[in-house]
This record gives sequence, C-alpha cells and structure tokens, in this order.
Amino acid sequence: MKKIKYLAMSGLMVVLFSACGPTLSPFTQSLYEEQRWTDSELQRIQFYLSRDIILQRELTGGKSDIVSGEIKIVRGKEIEEVIIRKGTPGVFLFSPKANRFAVGFEENDNNFLIFGPSPKANNRYVLRASDWSNNTGTVTYADKKWRTSTDSAWSNLMVDLKKVNKVSRKTKVASGRKVG
Repeated sequence: MKKIKYLAMSGLMVVLFSACGPTLSPFTQSLYEEQRWTDSELQRIQFYLSRDIILQRELTGGKSDIVSGEIKIVRGKEIEEVIIRKGTPGVFLFSPKANRFAVGFEENDNNFLIFGPSPKANNRYVLRASDWSNNTGTVTYADKKWRTSTDSAWSNLMVDLKKVNKVSRKTKVASGRKVG
C-alpha cells in the first residue's frame, strides 16, 4: 500500500512540476517577421538551446589561453572543448547582419554564437558556421576559430512563447465615450 501511495505522489509531483516549467517553441523566421521585434525588444527575450552544442579547437605548442572549456588529450593532441548544454539560457547581443543573431550563453559578451534561419530546418534559427565540410563546421567563439559537428548545426533557438508574448504586446482597451 505504501508503494502505491509513493508512486501516486511521485506521479503527481512530476505532473505538477512539468506544468510549471516553460513550454518552449522554436524561434523561426516567420515568428520574427510577424512580431517585427526591435533589437532592444529581442534583448528582453530569453532564448534557450534545443540541443547540445560542442565546440572543439586544437591547442598548438607554445602559449595558448583557455577560453572557458576543459582540456582533453585526443590522439596525443591537446583539445579544448566548450559544451553548451540543451536548455541553456542565452541572450540576444546584436545582429551582425539581416536575419542573424549573436546570442551569448555566458557572462562575457565576447563569447557568442551566430544563429540564423535555415530552410532545411523549417526556417528555425539554427547555429550558423562560416563553412561546413566533412560533417564539421567552423564557428567563431570568443574571437577564436572552433570546430563543431553537424549535430550541433541542428541546434536551434527556443523561446517561451507565453513570456515572449508578454514582452511584445501592448494592449489597450478603449473605455468608450458618451455624448454630452
């Protein structure tokens, strides 16, 4: 009997806590065009990642500075790795060009990634790289070049539409006016 009560309470807690969390939706080009947000409005929207992004760069001999990752030895080479986990909150920093967002996931404003709409992903704002070849993309992060896999390429920006709508809507209800 205690087991049944425990399972029922556990199930109830899961339902209650999942109802309290944000319901995230992909940030798409059509959403951006419909809302016509300014840069200052975009800075008030909380973005999240849909999946992990893993960045790697090979450390060369001599002096190297560690950005914000951890050092691993892979095939005898020192590799710095930065992992930005699924669900990590990020903020809009600036727009380097039309339909591109620089989004920061750390306190340092130099540590950002570029996202933009991709027709292959239903115009979701996905990670953009300077080039893709052999399932590897090159991105700039913290003013350095990093490699990332195509798995990271499908990571897109997510938003809590309930909060986004609160940010962007200004509603006024006219009270009416009577003659005389």
